[in-house]
Amino acid sequence: MEKDKKQEEIEKARHSLAHILAKALTSLYPNTKLTIGPAIDDGFYYDIDLDINLTPDHFPEIEKKMREIINKGEDFTRQVVSKEEALKLFKGNEYKTEIINELPENEEVSLYYTGEDFFDLCRGPHVESAKKLQNYAYKIHAVNGAYWRGSEKNKMLQRVYVYAYPDKKQLAEHINMIEEAKKRDHRKLGKELKLFMISPEGPGFPFYLPKGMIIRNELIDYWRQIHTKAGYKEIMTPIMLNRHLWETSGHWDHYKDNMYLSTIDEETYAIKPMNCPGGVLVYKSEPHSYKELPLRLGELGTVHRYEKSGELGGLLRVRSFTQDDAHIFMTPTQIKDEIKNVVALIDEVYKVFNFTYHVELSTRPENSMGSDEDWEMATSALKNALDELKLDYVVNEGDGAFYGPKIDFHLKDTIGRTWQCGTIQLDFQLPQRFELEYTGEDGEKHRPIMIHRVIYGSIDRFIGLLIENFAGAFPLWLSPEQVRVLSLTERNSGYVDEITKTLRENGLRAESDNRNEKIGYKIREALNEKVPYLIIVGDEEEKNKTISIRGRGYENKSGLNLNDFIARLKEEIKTKKI
Repeated sequence: MEKDKKQEEIEKARHSLAHILAKALTSLYPNTKLTIGPAIDDGFYYDIDLDINLTPDHFPEIEKKMREIINKGEDFTRQVVSKEEALKLFKGNEYKTEIINELPENEEVSLYYTGEDFFDLCRGPHVESAKKLQNYAYKIHAVNGAYWRGSEKNKMLQRVYVYAYPDKKQLAEHINMIEEAKKRDHRKLGKELKLFMISPEGPGFPFYLPKGMIIRNELIDYWRQIHTKAGYKEIMTPIMLNRHLWETSGHWDHYKDNMYLSTIDEETYAIKPMNCPGGVLVYKSEPHSYKELPLRLGELGTVHRYEKSGELGGLLRVRSFTQDDAHIFMTPTQIKDEIKNVVALIDEVYKVFNFTYHVELSTRPENSMGSDEDWEMATSALKNALDELKLDYVVNEGDGAFYGPKIDFHLKDTIGRTWQCGTIQLDFQLPQRFELEYTGEDGEKHRPIMIHRVIYGSIDRFIGLLIENFAGAFPLWLSPEQVRVLSLTERNSGYVDEITKTLRENGLRAESDNRNEKIGYKIREALNEKVPYLIIVGDEEEKNKTISIRGRGYENKSGLNLNDFIARLKEEIKTKKI
């Protein structure tokens, strides 16, 4: 299906509100130079050149002026002018002039008027009248620096960010979600819970601390279990390969600026930004028959990509990350079934974490390689698989990989945010560029088709997502520390150690707390560290050889048998209970 009509109307309204903001700013600050102001997921922004720095103290006045303009109910009207006329109208605004000059010589220029006294360079579309915006709720929430056209060589502008929603209730819900997200920020919790760190000596290169490694290894162990069951064979490919490989794959032309390069024996090498060429070389290392296909090769491959320092963000945007990659080599007749198998595997994994998701199908981008025929065949194969699975999806025109169309899976977390994680990419190009073959049933050589797919996406990013989704309170199977045993008094320390030893012998991650501190203090500390279960023992428990527990959800029970409790925990871990 095409993009949701309701969402299109919201985007149109946000785009129109951006013009209202621009009109308000030029009314309040006449020397404002406008640049661009697009709609975004939660509202819109406008980049401006202004000689005073806008601060939160300015926001109420700007919002009030916007409301005055909206209440006038002025129409949005489109006017088309020649390039020459447009240059005259925007004389003195070097940003608009630059945009206009880049247009073809005889191109007509689209303007939109808001009322009769304000116009802006814009292709539209907009709502018919500001009356359509009168129920909209909006709030300026930030002003950040932004280089003109994203280049550090250009002037720093002010980017005014505005939330905008169809009514006050939706705006309030969004603001509440943002406040909740701040509490869940994985960078903050990652530091407090001692999961990972980013050192000034390696910006964008995460260090995993002991507790973080437990979470990472549990995710990897689960990945290996489900992939073995699904018929994947695990491989590992080198982290650095020569320039010729990347030229053959096409990555040199498309990713060279994001690759880390080195010279070895007077030859240029690149640290891999992608795992796929290595998987291709594994396939090509020996002959294959149609009887071996589909061949599913999984790889936990660490890749490196250069990201600008201003774009880095904890584990969500890094320069080094591990992808749970897999590359499937198959015959044309196997495409549909393999796509269905991957979708089923992705669905199985996401259900373990209780994630819901939506699906997007991305088609051929402008900067791509391959024939129209191959792209049409690949896109049709993905569409047919989704249709047969009866999965709703949105089509993202032009957002595919440079070598093929793709299906993306966007997870929804507990506070309503979406995260793009899993992807399925169908590729006719790399098998051609590397001249891959298999012997068919007819005894002739044929070209295989290739699927690239990930489920977590980046293990590092997925961990960041999980930290925020669970607010650091991981399900038992992922928790770095699963049980903490607390003594009521120092004389109970021997019983505490005995219990802890038994827990560990049963494969549970358990720690003792025999400190001479008040029990309330020790409980609060354990809860702040998000330990799922606390066992509290005093004289009565030691005498009766029982335990008292405190679990999440305010669970408090006394007089329990330790072995019964261990059996309960093992079942919770086995079923990966959320």
